[in-house]
Amino acid sequence: MFLDPERDGFLGVAPITLLQLLVQHKRWTEGHLQVFLSKYCPLLYGYKKIPLKLRLAYCAYNLWAANCLATLYYVVVPCLCLLKGITLFPKISSPWVLPFGYVAFSHHAYSLGEFLWCGGTFLGWCNDQRMWLFKRTTSYLFASFESILKLLGYSQLAFVITTKVADEDVSKRYDQEMIEFGVASPMFDILATLAILNLLGSFGAIKKVTMHADKGFKVLDQFGLQILLCLVLVTINLPVYQALFFRMDKGKMPSSVTYKSIIFALLACTLAVY
Repeated sequence: MFLDPERDGFLGVAPITLLQLLVQHKRWTEGHLQVFLSKYCPLLYGYKKIPLKLRLAYCAYNLWAANCLATLYYVVVPCLCLLKGITLFPKISSPWVLPFGYVAFSHHAYSLGEFLWCGGTFLGWCNDQRMWLFKRTTSYLFASFESILKLLGYSQLAFVITTKVADEDVSKRYDQEMIEFGVASPMFDILATLAILNLLGSFGAIKKVTMHADKGFKVLDQFGLQILLCLVLVTINLPVYQALFFRMDKGKMPSSVTYKSIIFALLACTLAVY
């Protein structure tokens, strides 16, 4: 049964800072993964009890944590390979680029259409894609590690409570649609490092195209999809760059996170190039 009344069925308070949201999703992801790895796994426990389609639908949520692997690959590897000069995708002039373009376009077109059909806006959809990336590279990653450590007996999962009360300044920035960072966290270290890594990769690609004018079109043809991917990731991470370098309010990224992310990103780029 699907019930969607015009009047809200209940009211709740959601996190309004980025760290609270990431911690909340980490907790949810850990729970889903624990269910999948337990004797109550929908694929096995639901055998002959519920239809296969429903069991697979449950697994889509139980395996949230596994999404971090593919996402981290597409965020890290193409950028480093671009700096090294290694091609990962077909050339723009090759007909094999069409399947990549079709999959990317159809997926995002369907996602946008569904979001607008549910009453959202284009800006809201863009922010949703941004949060999708943030959650997969932090919450899902930490949930995977902690669940594995628990299975090996090296850790005990704890139920982390997310604070729902915010001071006036935080609430004001939330109303202004500004992402709240404000505190140091390993999750922010990862977000900032990945953002700077793709920024450096984009700078490296632009340098290759502009410094070698005679080979510029050849570079674009050979690395076009990798350059486009880096630029898309840079666009998604614009709020992170603002928090790292431009914002002066209390919701900016802490200086310690900025310094560590720059060092880690430069180290990764140096190892990739040499």
